[in-house]
Amino acid sequence: MVIMGSNMAEAHPVGFQWVIEAKERGAKVFHVDPRFTRTSALAHHYVPLRVGSDIAFLGGVINYILAGEHDFREYVLPYTNASFLIREEFRDTEDLDGLFSGYDPATASYDQSSWHYESSGPVLPANLRPWAEEKEQASPDQHGSGGPKLDGVAGSIPSDPTLQHPRCVYQILKRHFSRYTPEMVEQICGTPREQFLAVCEALVENSGRERTAAFVYSVGWTQHTVGAQYIRAASIIQLLLGNIGRPGGGILALRGHASIQGSTDVPTLFNLLPGYLVMPSAASHPDLATYTSTICGKEQKGFWCHADAYLVSLLKEYWGDAATPENDFCYDYLPRITGDHGTYRTVLDMVDGKVFGYFLLGQNPAVGSAHGRIQRLGMANLDWLVVRDLTMIESASFWKDAPEVETGEIVPERCRTEVFFFPAAAHTEKDGTFTQTQRMLQWRDKAVDPIADQRSELWFFYHLGRRLRERLAGSTDERDRPLLDLAWDYEVHGDPGDEEPSADHVLRRINGYDLTTGRVVDGYTDLKADGSTSCGCWIYSGVYAGGVNQARRRKPRFEQDIYALEWGWTWPMNRRILYNRASADPAGRPWSERKALVWWDPERGRWTGYDVPDFEPTKPPDYVPPGPTKGPDALHGDDPFIMQADGKGWLFSPRGLVDGPLPTHYEPHESPVRNALYVQQGDPTRKVYGRPDNPSNPSPPEPNVDVFPYVFTASRLTEHHTAGGMSRTLPYLSELQPALTVEVSPELAAERGLEHLGWAHVITSRTAVEARVMVTDRLAPLRVGGRLVHQIWMPYHWGPTGLVRGDVFNDLLGITLDANVFIQESKVATCDIRPGPRPRGPALLDYVAGYRERAGITAATGAVVCTTCGVKHIEQEVRR
Repeated sequence: MVIMGSNMAEAHPVGFQWVIEAKERGAKVFHVDPRFTRTSALAHHYVPLRVGSDIAFLGGVINYILAGEHDFREYVLPYTNASFLIREEFRDTEDLDGLFSGYDPATASYDQSSWHYESSGPVLPANLRPWAEEKEQASPDQHGSGGPKLDGVAGSIPSDPTLQHPRCVYQILKRHFSRYTPEMVEQICGTPREQFLAVCEALVENSGRERTAAFVYSVGWTQHTVGAQYIRAASIIQLLLGNIGRPGGGILALRGHASIQGSTDVPTLFNLLPGYLVMPSAASHPDLATYTSTICGKEQKGFWCHADAYLVSLLKEYWGDAATPENDFCYDYLPRITGDHGTYRTVLDMVDGKVFGYFLLGQNPAVGSAHGRIQRLGMANLDWLVVRDLTMIESASFWKDAPEVETGEIVPERCRTEVFFFPAAAHTEKDGTFTQTQRMLQWRDKAVDPIADQRSELWFFYHLGRRLRERLAGSTDERDRPLLDLAWDYEVHGDPGDEEPSADHVLRRINGYDLTTGRVVDGYTDLKADGSTSCGCWIYSGVYAGGVNQARRRKPRFEQDIYALEWGWTWPMNRRILYNRASADPAGRPWSERKALVWWDPERGRWTGYDVPDFEPTKPPDYVPPGPTKGPDALHGDDPFIMQADGKGWLFSPRGLVDGPLPTHYEPHESPVRNALYVQQGDPTRKVYGRPDNPSNPSPPEPNVDVFPYVFTASRLTEHHTAGGMSRTLPYLSELQPALTVEVSPELAAERGLEHLGWAHVITSRTAVEARVMVTDRLAPLRVGGRLVHQIWMPYHWGPTGLVRGDVFNDLLGITLDANVFIQESKVATCDIRPGPRPRGPALLDYVAGYRERAGITAATGAVVCTTCGVKHIEQEVRR
């Protein structure tokens, strides 16, 4: 097991018990991380690396596997696209010094046509949108639990089963990663060669027919401008070694909150509908037929081709009897997106006076989001703000206690924002489900009633909808129809006017109904596109199968096998391991008895095993479609990846990722060192918002890099929870971790004159924050490219309110995003550190301005995302 991008023992201690149990049964555990932590102490091996260099490390592992032909060939050939040929016009980063073919400097986006398989016809952007528009709407997010649309892949794709053709994926992969040698890994990551090779050898030794290995990651991988490609790199390793769809394998994502998985499944993201369905685009989805045609190609495999059934069932759940075939099932009622409507674009629009009202639920951006200053200034420019939380968090009280009040940037008497604070009920005070990292829904019963005017989210939104509908009753305005036609008929209980909606009934509505019988459906394969079924989230369909709340099952693990199919319910269809058809060989036999999971039973004529088969239950292993077809019918009996357009695991992405078909080492947006592999310094598609209030520190080849010579990173503590609203208000936890700290090495402490437990302040082009110094050897400096790179670590839980208070770590960060999913790069940036507290009041602004002047920072700094192209991505309003 390789734990990378996560301090699992401290940030996910409940889940870490299973790592310890696996270790006791003989599993070998590696922890690869910039900082030695409790996870490192409990692992067999700790492997250091420079923060932000993970793709170089993972690319080195891929090169080790390919150069030594250590791949699980019997798995790779039938189950991945290794043998498929890529178009002749494709050019790799090795050819273009860090760029792939199709790059457009003006939009910092790729035309992905040349990345496709040789066989297909013209390749159009998904949803008929320009390629640049795909980037602006974070289209990779919208591919969800499958992949992007591909035409012409249901039939025969030109391939070379010998894997020798220079344009087959396997050879392209070899060339792409050929320079990611152990020596290069050491040069870029600072990881000693011997320690890196120990990871490679262990992964290879523990993969194959008899053994599997797993990767574990958390936000240490995701919160980067190349975060999606970190995970892609791990998936390539696991596909090459045959560790996807098999017990003990896979890539395990650790979420930062109990139901983060659930909040993406039933989404809080601007570009998604429930179940990872695409949010319609104003320009490209004029009607239902066009919408569904852009999800599945004319010759495409897999269950995404049933998206019409998933969407129509969702529309029936939303609008009930009002949704009919004649009106496209109320498709026109759905909102449309026109570009980037992500959280960071939204807050910048607040600053610019384009957004007037805001709902905040379960988050505290004044402390918890990158560039805290701009978050607070944005909220200070609203007409109204609604905050629902357990305590009076900084995002509700910013107008009177934000750092900007001290500097004079926010004057409480003149702040225009009217804040409405609604006390929320805790999870112990309401019924409902959590969806955790294994995709498992677990029902929780209410333990106690909320007190006073605390209410659940169900209560709040049910009554908000009820009151809005009452106010609009009788309206003849067409724009009010979507609200008035909602199927707002949930079961309720309690006092009239203050009723609590039934969470159990909401779960049944999410599961879905057969509207012809009134019975709940048993799974997503029951959903229809003719309006005869309803379903609030197609991947959750089956959670109420047989009329039973499957998420409420709690059969102890001691009374069932290790897969525990009767504890909770996992989407989809209670499958515990996704793509588990790959746990059997092409003939349907387990790769080994030791690793048996599901297999083909020829006597019964169906798939069986310890898990629910993630495959059509009666489709035999040797099945070949009789003729041209699409969707599930086009899947062969040995196509385990049933959501992918070609049924295969992708070592190379022929389309879908906006920053390239293969992971590539780019330096972070802010880095003190030059890219050792390419002229291209950083990800050429990263989203930057070039404007004076979002400055970037310079990075090579820009001048004055030495003004901010150090690298800093951040993570969480066991004793505090995210932005601190649930922990800084509790005396016991506050006493355990009472103050913001900054951790430095003894070498850096000597270089900057820092004293253990004394004060220091960290400075970037955004602001300075002060903290108590912790001098430890847990964050050793690393030799990178011939120079010593010092790294600094800080936790991020403090703010100006609570029992324990401190500066806001996230104030140090600017806003730069991964172009695939619009997540911020908050795990790495550059800085300076000096002894003593920071300046106060207006003097702080002068102090920061002095650093910017010495570094020569303007709105264009960091805005030239293509190193050799010269195009500055500065916002139009700023240019004027």
